[in-house]
Amino acid sequence: MHVTDLYDDLTARLRASGDWVWPTTLRLIMFAEFWKAGQMKLGASVGESGAPGWFAGKEFPMPFDWLPAGLNWNMVAYGEVIFSVLLLLGLFTRFAAFSLLVITTIAIVSTHWPAEWSSLAQLWQGYAITDKGFGNYRVPLLFMLILLPLIFHGGGKLSIDTLLRKLTARAGDDRRIGDLPAIGLALLILAVPFIYLIPGVGFTLLALGIISIAIPRFT
Repeated sequence: MHVTDLYDDLTARLRASGDWVWPTTLRLIMFAEFWKAGQMKLGASVGESGAPGWFAGKEFPMPFDWLPAGLNWNMVAYGEVIFSVLLLLGLFTRFAAFSLLVITTIAIVSTHWPAEWSSLAQLWQGYAITDKGFGNYRVPLLFMLILLPLIFHGGGKLSIDTLLRKLTARAGDDRRIGDLPAIGLALLILAVPFIYLIPGVGFTLLALGIISIAIPRFT
């Protein structure tokens, strides 16, 4: 057997075991982080410095700036708890991960994103844990990057989603459709956080995504 055959066999087995290991690991990490964040909000004291007064001083992006601070507080708190439990169970994993992606994006915009930046180099200074006037979006950005594989690949083999697919005899994650609408769908998902963080990039991705999905329908 050639070395390349050994390598291919090794990577094939790693891919197979990875269907069980990495999605479960990412789900557990995100469950722990968002469950803790949600529980802290639900258990916070009521007042100007607590719930929901703290949100009253935040500049939320549209359409969340139209809502009362208390409603935003409850939406985020219960959203973090409910969606984190769904991730733990591997139930509606993609929906839960996308919902948490939106929550994290809004958190970055309202709390962690620099108020002003004039260049990418200046923006990059906000990729930090401590805020020195440039923002501190490092941790929530890493959460977003962890959520993306769960959105695109689902909860993995060790999930209720997989069990439901087997019970209903559906192909599910075994299918792969790599066409232009697939690219468009990926662009639309990526457009959501960028629209809030870097609008120019976000709306460009949104337009390209819509075009990619629409082209096959008119050809």
